[in-house]
Amino acid sequence: MLTRRTVLGGATAAGAGLVWGAAGSAAADGRARPVSRQAVDAEVGRLERELIALRRDIHRHPEGPGEEERTAGVVARELRSAGLAVATGVGGHGVVGVLRGARPGRTVAYRADMDAVPPGDIVGGGTATSHLCGHDLHTTVGIGVAQVLARLRRHLRGTVVFVFQPAEERLAGASAMIEAGVLDSPRVGEIHALHCGPFPVGKLAVTPGYGLPGQDRGRVTLSGPDAAGAAQRLAAEIGALATVTPPQTTADVAQQVVDLQTPNGPLARFVVARARAEGATVGFASRCWPEERYVGVRADIRRLAASYPGAEVSFEPGPFPAMVCPEPDAHRLARHLHRTLGRDAVTRLHAVFPFNGEDFALFLDRMPGTYTFLGVHTPGTPITAGYPHYPDFTPDERAIGTGVRAMAGWLAERAGSSR
Repeated sequence: MLTRRTVLGGATAAGAGLVWGAAGSAAADGRARPVSRQAVDAEVGRLERELIALRRDIHRHPEGPGEEERTAGVVARELRSAGLAVATGVGGHGVVGVLRGARPGRTVAYRADMDAVPPGDIVGGGTATSHLCGHDLHTTVGIGVAQVLARLRRHLRGTVVFVFQPAEERLAGASAMIEAGVLDSPRVGEIHALHCGPFPVGKLAVTPGYGLPGQDRGRVTLSGPDAAGAAQRLAAEIGALATVTPPQTTADVAQQVVDLQTPNGPLARFVVARARAEGATVGFASRCWPEERYVGVRADIRRLAASYPGAEVSFEPGPFPAMVCPEPDAHRLARHLHRTLGRDAVTRLHAVFPFNGEDFALFLDRMPGTYTFLGVHTPGTPITAGYPHYPDFTPDERAIGTGVRAMAGWLAERAGSSR
């Protein structure tokens, strides 16, 4: 049976049930007022230049999935300097920082991924590992949120757990950190994240009921004297199951961004299918929305393979789960952003990016939360300059301040809420 909790592979980590400690807790202050938008804005204004410099430093030292040693060191240093309790080596090079507010409240978490994009995952191929997915910016925003809330600790209710995750590009870091107990002590009630997106800088895209697709993989092994030729034909037939194909021009990319914001548009349902023949074997991968379509796609692949005598079909244990953002949480976030950043700062997605995945899905399989796209596209530049994994991806650094303002206020509200 295919379930949303099926995980393909994933690293394991020692230290399950690790307790992060209570260092950095503040004395209760009965006169403490809630964290205000004005206070957040003031602290971001003081920190923004330093955060941009920090992002540039991380950008100059990209580290691939599972190799984030230097980046983790930078994160740990900045969190300790802000007064958080810090644990390192969590699920690989993961870093966890715990910030306890001055007054009781709920425990919420914020996830930021740290790894850079390997050359083979860059659109068109690359020559070196590079920060072309914006994780350097994500890391910087996470640090900035921690610094802002630490400075406003006397007004903060509850606890915020900052999860700096390795190996997102290989869909391995989330499972490793979860196995290491990152959600257990202190026990987290909900989790939130941002990701760079091809929307105008200053705008955030909420994702109620949407998110990112999962992925299914498998292979077909053929036999007989024409096995190699049959494999080429079968690969083409599997690829033809796709209902959408990768954009070929910047106009195609721009249209995809429009389609994502269109209710009942062309991306509301889709199948992405890719297949490649190597000798007598066909390896294939698919992404579907909604994820229930994997059942039908698997049946179609078996049907196509059955027309080749002796074909043996195998699938990995189950599709990596789709990331589906709970609607109530996304709507609450939209209302918060409308109040604090203005209505023009928020758009809503009505579909998912067909060609991308995220292991933040594993966190949202366990608890409520939000995943929001942070606009990083500079108006007047090619849309690919704001689209992760393209070789000309150049996020607008003004988005750092927007992300910190949005998430610092949101996490403070959620930690102080009754639910």
